[in-house]
Order: sequence, then C-alpha cells, then structure tokens
Amino acid sequence: MSAYDVVLKARANGRATAQDYINGIFTDFVELHGDRRFADDSAVIAGIARLGDKSVTVIGLEKGSDVKDRAARNFGSAQPEGYRKALRQMKQAEKFGRPVICFVDTSGAYCGIGAEERGQGQAIAENLWTMMTLGVPVISVIIGEGGSGGALALAVADEVWMLENSIYSVISPEGCASILWKDSTKAPDAAECLKLTSRELYRLGVVEKVITEKLGQQQIYDTLSRLFSETITRIDSEGKEKMLEARYERFRKFGSYTETVV
Repeated sequence: MSAYDVVLKARANGRATAQDYINGIFTDFVELHGDRRFADDSAVIAGIARLGDKSVTVIGLEKGSDVKDRAARNFGSAQPEGYRKALRQMKQAEKFGRPVICFVDTSGAYCGIGAEERGQGQAIAENLWTMMTLGVPVISVIIGEGGSGGALALAVADEVWMLENSIYSVISPEGCASILWKDSTKAPDAAECLKLTSRELYRLGVVEKVITEKLGQQQIYDTLSRLFSETITRIDSEGKEKMLEARYERFRKFGSYTETVV
C-alpha cells in the first residue's frame, strides 16, 4: 500500500471518529463545554469519563458523522476557542489529578480570518507550552488525520500512538505538492516524501505504538482500553519528576542525528 493510499484511508467516510472512540472505550462520559472566553467549539469534544475504576479527562478533535454534523463541527478544524476549551480541561485535570487522553483527527486548525483575529496561533502555542509541563499522564492517539499544529496542539504527550491507517504530518500531501511543485496532483509523490504513515513514524521514533486495524473496531476499542490503563499505571508509578523529564526528552530527541567523517 502506498503512502497516499494510507492518506485516503485516513480520510475515508465511515471511519470511526473521536466520539465513537469515547463511546466505545469509556463509561459515564460527561461533556463539558466552552472556553469561558468566547464560545463553544463543537470541533473539540472534552469532558470527564471513567476508564475502568479511574477518572480521566478525555479530549477529541471531532470531524462529525454525516454531512450536517461535519458542517456543524467545521470538519474537525478547531477554532481558537476549541483549543482553549481543551486547555481549560487539561488544567482542570491537573488540579484534580486526572490523566488526560486525547484523540486527534484533523486536517489542521481552522485558518479563517476570524480564527486569526481571535488568536489561533497563540491558542495553539499555549497548549504546547502547558502540555509540556502538565503534571498528570498524557496520552494522545492519532485516529485519522494528524495535520500540522492543529494536531500537535493535542499531541504533546508522554506517548503518542497511531492507528495503522492514520497519518501525522506537518502539512497535507496536496499542500506540500502545491508548494514544492506548484502542482497539487503530485500529492502521491509528496506523501511518500513526507514519511507520514504510522509505519514510517514508528520507525523514526516519532510515535510509540501502532494499533492494528485488521481485527475490527471493537477490538481496537478493547486494545486501547487495556493499553491506556497499563500505560497510565506505569507512568504514575514512575513519579511526576521522571514523567516530566521523559516527556521533555521525548521531544528534544526529534531531529537529532550523528555525522560520520569518512
């Protein structure tokens, strides 16, 4: 399967969304709304749920389930108020000692005039800054598209996992092709260059786990539920100081390389 085939699978109609994962993995989910500054962004779902016998904060970028729902949720492209809503829930999670679990599925943050006027860049930057020092375990899962800073704003985590047929990239293949070759039809070539598939990103050490999709959706839910519980328990047992140091080093190592003089 080519890289662009994976891109098409990640974008496919009928693919499970963040809401599906929340319903399939957690119990007693209570959604919390608004950023207490401007509005409630329905592209971001956030709230409190139970994972077994543990309370967790769950945040997801939601694309929607049908045409009407997708339009209402801006196709998963969050506005600044969406990221500020997520940030509010993360800070609340830290206050009450709840682990944070994020589901990422977006082509990128919304780049409209209104979003820029309300501080889109600052909202994303505040998430990156806060998540790096958040005093509770954070796990992020790329379940479809993981596009640019809009995805990274919910993916500064202790561990980042990917579904087998998901993608994670600084730019879409079409956008990359338009910049490099002035021709968006070269998107398949760009997809190969970007190394955006789960297989490539695992090889490069950008993600810690790849979740197979071969056994069906219910198996994915069961697998994630088990892995969430095991990973949170392990991170908690290591202590806050070691957790924050490991999170920092996780991102510092990206892009490191060695040179050999011949």
